[in-house]
Amino acid sequence: MDDMPEMDDMDSRGVAIAAATEEERDWAASLLAGSEPWITLGASLEDCRESCRDPGYLLYIAHGGGRPRGAILLQRRGVAGSPYVKSIAVDPGDRSRGVGAALLEFAETLFRDEARHLFLCVSSFNRRAYSFYERQGYSAVGVLEDYVIESASEILMHKRLR
Repeated sequence: MDDMPEMDDMDSRGVAIAAATEEERDWAASLLAGSEPWITLGASLEDCRESCRDPGYLLYIAHGGGRPRGAILLQRRGVAGSPYVKSIAVDPGDRSRGVGAALLEFAETLFRDEARHLFLCVSSFNRRAYSFYERQGYSAVGVLEDYVIESASEILMHKRLR
């Protein structure tokens, strides 16, 4: 995965984003497994490790203050051939500090030249995440009822990149 671009310079939030190292893949898996929606959806640490090590996904880590602060797992061809954000997670101590926004902006920039749209799903019970995605310019385009677990929907969201 040496062909993955990196953002070497810190942005205005003090975040730099780069492709995950091998050690960071395990860190990201632990972060995901300990975060919503994966807790409620029943994803195990091993499930998350599998995703973070799957060569079909691109994994990037947000760094700041000399440590990892968040992760984003992307699929280049996800929904109808458009890129898809499989997962995004921010260390609990770094939430509401712009790390998630920086990760999404990075993904949008990464795919803007090759795709017109970026998709993601958010669980209906994860209201904070839904609000966050709306603030970042994403809108709901579909609902998959009882898709992963009974009594919860997955809301497909979309942002036009160009």
